[in-house]
Amino acid sequence: MASERVFHTFGPVFDENSKILILGSFPSVVSRQQNFYYANRSNRFWPLLAELFEEEITDRKQFCLDHHIALWDVIESCRIDGSSDASIRDVKANDIGSLVEKTAIRTVFTTGQKAADLYRKYVQCDIEHIALPSTSGANAAMSFAKLKERYQIILEKLYEEA
Repeated sequence: MASERVFHTFGPVFDENSKILILGSFPSVVSRQQNFYYANRSNRFWPLLAELFEEEITDRKQFCLDHHIALWDVIESCRIDGSSDASIRDVKANDIGSLVEKTAIRTVFTTGQKAADLYRKYVQCDIEHIALPSTSGANAAMSFAKLKERYQIILEKLYEEA
């Protein structure tokens, strides 16, 4: 069965005060249905940020804006089977550079190997890039504690003096 071209159906979360950008590869089926990032219950992204910032997250978009975090995905459209990053092909990338220009973003983080690979291949953006492990339930081999340890760098970069 040939997969159809799928388009990213919701925009980035950012404002002019955003200091870091966190990029996934492409939204999962659940995220596309809910029109927001990391919406699948098995994804540990939001529990991880809540733990890092020692804060309950009730409004995900407002949380990001309050903490100067921008969210987006590397891909604008592609062919994909369900939510499988491994099946991604025929990629059209988002214009990451234009978003960065409108903000105070100094560091781009990618979540997962596929997002990092896609970023390196398709994005020309002359700022620091740090690849982080995936928070997806598919990366169950990495414990929550290990994820928290690796994601600690987000706090360091957010509070680093320019």
